[in-house]
Amino acid sequence: MTDIFIKNQAESETQNLYNKVSNSLQTTPIIEKDYHFEFSIKEEKNTVKVLFYFGKKGIKKVIQGNPSESLNYILSEGKTEEEINEPKEYIGSDETGKGDVFGPLITCAFYTNIELTKKLKQLGVRDSKNLSDIQIKKISTGIKKLGNDNFEIIAINPEKYNELYARFRNINEILNWSHSKAIENLLSKVSAATIITDKFRKKDLKFSKKFDNDAYNIIQETKAEKYVAVAAASILAKQKQIEWFEQKKKEGIELKRGASNEVKLLIEKLIKEKDSESINKIAKLHFKTVKNLL
Repeated sequence: MTDIFIKNQAESETQNLYNKVSNSLQTTPIIEKDYHFEFSIKEEKNTVKVLFYFGKKGIKKVIQGNPSESLNYILSEGKTEEEINEPKEYIGSDETGKGDVFGPLITCAFYTNIELTKKLKQLGVRDSKNLSDIQIKKISTGIKKLGNDNFEIIAINPEKYNELYARFRNINEILNWSHSKAIENLLSKVSAATIITDKFRKKDLKFSKKFDNDAYNIIQETKAEKYVAVAAASILAKQKQIEWFEQKKKEGIELKRGASNEVKLLIEKLIKEKDSESINKIAKLHFKTVKNLL
């Protein structure tokens, strides 16, 4: 006879994982079979089944189907979110697009407090790199409803980005400008003593002269997306980027993210078809992939 304790533990683990994914993906209810619990996850056109078997040898989790990289990260053993002490209220900022040849550089600053942080966690807010585009769309809508106007987005489209790069000659200087601008804009609407940003350079974040650095506790950390406000900022920034690519697709230009060889081939094709002014509006020109071909 199966140990009831092991069965209860399997049911608890199934429920915990179900709660983790059901906030942002479509799932079927948990059902109990003779020797396991199971539920299915619908991810775009793909269906993934999760099964927790229980028996005398303990619990075994089985994944059936082909989950995306982001879903697999969540489902894999040992990939649990790091527990941290969130500040009671603070601003978190993050950016997306700096490694993409095509598209804008987008920075978001997001304010949260104790109550909002709890709701954001329940919504499934985490680092956007571990979410699919469908999850990002769904969660970003929830973030905006919960956060109201407690965020600021700075979107630097390729044409403006190329202009700034010609002036600064350094991507970190552009990132510093966009992070500080988003944070300063947000501080005109909310009050927070702590600011947490993803660390993108060795130097400290430099604000405008009107900003009083001594009045704030400024924390810059690598992988700062472990903080809920930074994760929320990363999701809103990523959603803005997704919208840009979708708009270009509607205009008849299907582009790809990243800087892969596939992107290089696409750049070569577009350069043959379009003039340099058109390329300037869709691509970051300092990338060697582009610069060596123009």
